[in-house]
Amino acid sequence: MRVVDLADGVRRADPRILARALSVIERGGEPARDLLAALRTDGGAPHVIGITGPPGAGKSSLVEALGLLLNRSKGPVAVLAVDPSSPFSGGAILGDRVRMVRLAAAPGCFVRSMATRGALGGLAAAAADAVDVFAAAGFPVVLVETVGVGQDEVDVMHVADTVILTLPPGLGDDVQAAKAGIMEIAHLFAVSKADLPGADQAVAHLRAMVELAPPGPWRPPIVQVSVVAGEGLEELAEAVAEHARFLETEERRRGGRLDRAEHRIRRAVQDLAWRRLSAEHAGRLEAAIKAVGQGRKDPYTAAEELLRQLES
Repeated sequence: MRVVDLADGVRRADPRILARALSVIERGGEPARDLLAALRTDGGAPHVIGITGPPGAGKSSLVEALGLLLNRSKGPVAVLAVDPSSPFSGGAILGDRVRMVRLAAAPGCFVRSMATRGALGGLAAAAADAVDVFAAAGFPVVLVETVGVGQDEVDVMHVADTVILTLPPGLGDDVQAAKAGIMEIAHLFAVSKADLPGADQAVAHLRAMVELAPPGPWRPPIVQVSVVAGEGLEELAEAVAEHARFLETEERRRGGRLDRAEHRIRRAVQDLAWRRLSAEHAGRLEAAIKAVGQGRKDPYTAAEELLRQLES
């Protein structure tokens, strides 16, 4: 399908063409860049909500429940659920066919799984590009669920306006160990599975950590949520809305977008430079890798010499 036809289908939010466009984005390369260029818009950015946390925290259940709630109040909701990669196909192990069935069936909503394909930080490398596709399709709200690999999955802060850290009861002192990672990027804390024992203790741990944090213009609220019991979801949605209102000042909105734009450009420059080196200077690149691997040259000197090849 031609790029212009893909872009037109995306703007109409046609589900089949949306799925095809996201596959193009996930594969990357020149077709993906052409599609993103055709979809570029100057406004209409959705509110992107990132949901992260350790495995077993109930992120997928929370995403579906929150998505259904936001669908009733905000309109169509898109979900990008990042899963571990299959060692055989490279695709998402869980896949959107077996998760969030109710949300996927809701009018105007769209759920897509995307494999990490080895990317670190809890997100697929194409996650930000996928959000651009959802923005062009006119979704007012996009939920991004990270893969859930541990405390270092902080890439979501470069995609989402609002980051929700989901933590189940029973972590105890392990919460303290997460301070240097995902704890510091959260705008909201959701204590999931709050119908289980230990939820109050988890809230107390989080509250103590929030109190110890340096004062700032935004202090993350802590919400207890039980998807099974249907409790706390309204409170969580209101906390998300409150953070969205906090971001409404032009300075905060512009600052956040500029930070995310800088991160995306840096990654794009790295990717394009590596592709050019691999295609146009494969011999020199291989020689540089061997020189660094054998200890005959430091990586920074090798990198500078390779960059000079790009300039020539």
